[in-house]
Amino acid sequence: MLAWVNETYPYFCYFNPNGLDYPHGAFHHTLYAGKKAVPLEQITLLPNEKPKIGIIGYDQKNRYENLESKNPAWVDCPDSIFFSPEITISIHEKSATITGPEPNFIWSAIADLNQKINQSKRKVEIYPSHTSQEYEKVFNNIKEHILQGDIYEMNFCMGYHGKLSHLNPIELYFSLCQYSPMPFSALFKAKELVLLTASPERFIKKTGNQLLTQPIKGSTRRGDNDEEDRLLKEMLANSEKEKSENLMIVDLMRNDLSKVAQVGEVQVMELFGIYSFQQITQMISTISCTLKAGKSFEDVIANTFPMGSMTGVPKIKCMELIDQYENFKRSWFSGTLGYIQPNGDFDFCVIIRSLIVDCSRKNFFFGVGSAITFDSNARDEYQECLLKAEGLIKALKN
Repeated sequence: MLAWVNETYPYFCYFNPNGLDYPHGAFHHTLYAGKKAVPLEQITLLPNEKPKIGIIGYDQKNRYENLESKNPAWVDCPDSIFFSPEITISIHEKSATITGPEPNFIWSAIADLNQKINQSKRKVEIYPSHTSQEYEKVFNNIKEHILQGDIYEMNFCMGYHGKLSHLNPIELYFSLCQYSPMPFSALFKAKELVLLTASPERFIKKTGNQLLTQPIKGSTRRGDNDEEDRLLKEMLANSEKEKSENLMIVDLMRNDLSKVAQVGEVQVMELFGIYSFQQITQMISTISCTLKAGKSFEDVIANTFPMGSMTGVPKIKCMELIDQYENFKRSWFSGTLGYIQPNGDFDFCVIIRSLIVDCSRKNFFFGVGSAITFDSNARDEYQECLLKAEGLIKALKN
């Protein structure tokens, strides 16, 4: 199916929850494909419209706040891009539901195109934005801002960029799923630009008039055996440092939701939940609210974007410092990807653990980050970044 839509449509997105459970559900297992992009400004929550699928890049923040992005882009991406699907394939355990072209045409096309997938070994060049020494220098500068009271917590990100000798985005996507299966996994194509994401983090979800957001702050590696894994989870759950990081973002997201919520309707549904994935265990909290009547999709985005876990506290000052201390434009990284249903419900993840690829130039980049607070130390934060990069590097080198 992916081979066929990749050859037939300039825009498609394959959402794949990898069979994983997630609090309040993961992405629907669905493939959408279309031929025409739709501006973010035209996105509405009116009933009975076609679904809308798309990306909002991190630099969309500049439209909502008095901010700018001065760093160079390793892969240049539009700030936002959506499309309406001409074909939708909903994938069930033993069947698929297709809305669009004649199914027989699809299956015959897939049978032909399956023979074209390139399985040859690729060569890859990967360059990190920071050595451990360079990271420590930036880390110390950020700690000084914390000591001066400018900020309380900041999500600083390292970047990796490089080139591939050849590229089959479908092959690369399934390699990423093998090493890092996640509940908000997706493959998104917009002409020559491709996003491959293994995201564990939900940005925002709307069901009826209810919104919820699920920030992640707090991480640890998986253990080498059951006992070590249990001890690592217990250490994460009891870590005052990790809980403090998480709580600051929970408060930030409560404040963001209050701008679009009915008065008194913001609540924390779960605080400091511990959830394990194949390579990492994370601390996840859930905040919800009842949406005010008449609020548009862009109203919600403008008041909550970007996800607080990718900025820090206070949000605006942290975004200013991010542009000062990071040396690459985040672009789609730490933005959001998702779908809006015909009834106006939507679900969007945070674009992390993700590759952004320019297929025409065969170059790519990805970012990984961690929260720097008063109690942080450079070595641990640098190691957390390396842990988060591990699955992406394995997929590229496979």
